[in-house]
Amino acid sequence: MKALLIHQHGGLEQIRFEEIDDPQAGSGQVRVRTQATSLNHLDLHILGGLPGRALAMPHILGSDGAGLVDETGGGADRFSIGDRVMLNAVLSCGKCEFCLESQHSLCVKLRLVGENSSGTHGEYFVVPEANLRKIPESISFEEAAAFSLVFQTAWRMLKTRARIRSGDDVFIHGIGSGVSTAALKIVKLYGGRVFASSSSDEKLKLARQAGADFCYNYTNSDVVKEVLGTTGKRGVDIVVDTVGAATWVQSIQLARKGGKIVTCGATSGPNPPTDIRSIFWKQLEILGSTMSSQQEYQEVVDLLAAEKLKPVVDKTFPLSEGKEALQYLQEQKQFGKVVLVV
Repeated sequence: MKALLIHQHGGLEQIRFEEIDDPQAGSGQVRVRTQATSLNHLDLHILGGLPGRALAMPHILGSDGAGLVDETGGGADRFSIGDRVMLNAVLSCGKCEFCLESQHSLCVKLRLVGENSSGTHGEYFVVPEANLRKIPESISFEEAAAFSLVFQTAWRMLKTRARIRSGDDVFIHGIGSGVSTAALKIVKLYGGRVFASSSSDEKLKLARQAGADFCYNYTNSDVVKEVLGTTGKRGVDIVVDTVGAATWVQSIQLARKGGKIVTCGATSGPNPPTDIRSIFWKQLEILGSTMSSQQEYQEVVDLLAAEKLKPVVDKTFPLSEGKEALQYLQEQKQFGKVVLVV
């Protein structure tokens, strides 16, 4: 099969589109003939190399995918050949204290497809059958491929960790990424107000079209002052911060007393300055989150089937142009998800 892969860590120059042996489905596994995959910033992090993470090379990138069941291994009987399926990338042990409590994203041996194992950016991918769900009839392969990782991540952040309530005010940094656009959709599902920031006027325009109530270009406005003015100095109920060092102090300033800051990433750096006095004085909750449990994943798939949540697909590329697609993602040109079509 043809696949988008790397032989060593580095920059985009390491990306190859090459022929590699077809994978085979083992016991309890399903081989999927890929129809579409989508990019995540995780692909770029893996490309550059993650500290303490040694991968078998060549390594196929990709943590989101959708396609047709092509082969089933022994004991895998949930799906039939030809079924349309989509991927949950969370690989958990099923045996630790957290898995036994259905907290799969806290698994002591947590792994992700495409990060710790061979990924989806190829003509086939192989995963445990428990990691697949049928694609709802009204959903395209491209939408299914764009959905899973970002929506399960944003759902756990907002619903489980931050305990979003109807009508909450939510500030989202860096609108335009897959997780941030998914978070926007979830807040609007709950009837909340979305406050969004970006350095791009075009992305802010698209955010308004997607339902954002207040948008701020942080390069030419005092975001904290404007948000506090809009909320009567109260601040927002929840801050969604995937940026890290560059926005952390601002997040503390934006949150209301008793408010929550929830984070699943640190794209601008992991070690921000922080104002501990504001944290205890305002009695803030600082919440970490990553991926989701199987139950949480099923919840968002059900909402996808009901067409209450749908991803924003920004642009599609052929799989053979994966390097160009990753460059587009690296340059932060997208609003929503970038999809590779096989």
